[in-house]
Amino acid sequence: QVQLVESGGGSVQAGGSLGLSCAASKYTYNHACLGWFRQAPGKEREGVAAICSDGRTNYADSVKGRFTISKDDAKNTLYLQMNSLKPEDTAMYYCAGGVEYLLFPLGVYEYNYWGQGTQVTVSS
Repeated sequence: QVQLVESGGGSVQAGGSLGLSCAASKYTYNHACLGWFRQAPGKEREGVAAICSDGRTNYADSVKGRFTISKDDAKNTLYLQMNSLKPEDTAMYYCAGGVEYLLFPLGVYEYNYWGQGTQVTVSS
């Protein structure tokens, strides 16, 4: 059974940085996409960043230039480096794994596997 486990969340002041990790076990979809999503209280879950098997990356406009997604296939780990954090980045962050290559990889409904989430809180 596929398991995705996020870590690295926490509290930081505006302008600070945090790095998230997502360890994947039994995830063997080599021609697919992985993504980071977030959900703030009272809001819908939204795509933040995604990376596909060919290295293509996609970012939400709100995080472009501040967040960087990457992966280490040898370690089966997905990363999200978040810089210049803003209070509006406060949310529960989830990693997600798809089962196929996605043309539009920031869509919530495109993914099959989800982690349990890690909280990121940015104070002003």
